[in-house]
Parts: sequence; C-alpha cells; structure tokens
Amino acid sequence: MDLREAFEINKNTWNQKTAIHFESEFYDKDAFAKAKNSLNSYELNALGNVKDKKLLHLQCHFGQDSLSWAHKGAVVTGVDISDVAIKLARKLSKELDIPAQFVCCNVLETSDYIKEKFDIIFTSYGTIGWLPDLKPWAQMISERLNDNGVFYIVDFHPIAWMYDYNVTPPVMKYHYAREEAIYDEYEGTYANNKSKMVSKEYGWNHSLSEVVQSLIDAGLSVNLLAEHDGSPYDVFPNMKLRDDGLYYLEGGLYPMLFEISAVKA
Repeated sequence: MDLREAFEINKNTWNQKTAIHFESEFYDKDAFAKAKNSLNSYELNALGNVKDKKLLHLQCHFGQDSLSWAHKGAVVTGVDISDVAIKLARKLSKELDIPAQFVCCNVLETSDYIKEKFDIIFTSYGTIGWLPDLKPWAQMISERLNDNGVFYIVDFHPIAWMYDYNVTPPVMKYHYAREEAIYDEYEGTYANNKSKMVSKEYGWNHSLSEVVQSLIDAGLSVNLLAEHDGSPYDVFPNMKLRDDGLYYLEGGLYPMLFEISAVKA
C-alpha cells in the first residue's frame, strides 16, 4: 500500500480531531490550565523526577502531556504529525507560560528534523498503532537518546486492538500481530463519541514481542515490562471505574495496558 497516502489520511483526521478534542470533557482544558498536569500515575511513577532533564515527547497531540512534563521542570520538545495540533500546542505553551518546543513531522522522520539528543524519550496511550513498522521507530529512538538515556512507553495492550469496535458487542476480528494495515471509518472520536466528524484511519497491530525486540535490536536494554488491567481512560466498551481511579474491563479477561522502560547503553 501507499504509506504516504495512509499517513496523509491519518494526518487529516488528526487535524480535524484537534479542535474537537480541545473542547472535550475528556481533555478538560480548564482543569488542565489550573493544574498544569495531564499525566497519570504509570508514567509519573516510572520517570520520577524530570527536573532539568531533556525530554522528547513523541506523538504529543496538542501538547498537554508535553507541557505537564515541562511544568515539572523538564526541557521538553514535542513531536506530532498534525500541524493543527502543533500550532495549538505552541499557543498553549505561550498562554500558560510553560516553555516547550514543538515540531511538526511524521514521528518516523524525527531525526530529519531534530538533531539534539535527550535524557528521556516518552510516548503514551494510543501511539504505536499509527506506525506500520517499529524498526525505524526504535532506531530513531536510539539515535535521539543520550548514552544511559531512558525510553518509556505506556500504551494500550495489543489484545485490545484485535477487536472491531464498530459493532455491538465488539467482535474479535484481527490477528494479534497482523502485518496488513487496518482501515477504519467511523463517526465520532474517543474524546467525543457524539461528534459528527467521520474519522478515517489506517492503523497497524504490533505484538509485545515486536515492540520489545525492535528496541533490543536498536541497542536498548529493556529493564521494565509490565501489563496492567487498570486504564486511566474510559475508551473501550463496558469499562467500570473502581476506587483506585482506574477503569477496568467488565469481566477483565485481558490486560488493558502495557509499559516498557529501556536504557541506551
């Protein structure tokens, strides 16, 4: 398939999503402006004190998490394919007086746009499914990390992407490590399912072994691999909020999240 066409379709969809997401309860812009934090316990616990560390945020959308890390003292650069999202991220950075740099590019081409190296590279919640091949992604991460630098990802578990969510109830339809792209077209977004926007998206499924091996092959040493039942986001059908503030699948037959931390030797 024509990957450039697929990326362009995805970019157009994310450009449309940006304004809808910014106004949504999901992103709660007013609460964010007060707290200046949109980060969750997983990433906060994993990365700890980021003060004065150079941090690269991959697929940053309109920058709430990027600005959250910057508010905690990191020197932050955010990258995203959506020019509309990057424009909004820069606007928020200025309005909230939280310095951060934002670069618009395909995440796989990050090294073509950014030459500096970082102490931390971070990505989270719905990112790698937009990438057809994780080998160049992992290679780019290795290129942009300082020696002894840390890469951290927390994302939705690949089992979750085996389902077709356009039918009720969802049906298991896709291979766990399907190589072919999955094209999806549906009304609304995860942040506002009442929106009349039609999302048109190409995505790819990646197994945990593919994620881990791509990082190992790029010269990183994995020091954390964990799977979790609880998600900070209510983005799949039939999730229930528990006392710990996380959402769990009804029945709970598989984990909702995985996290990986790796170090460049």
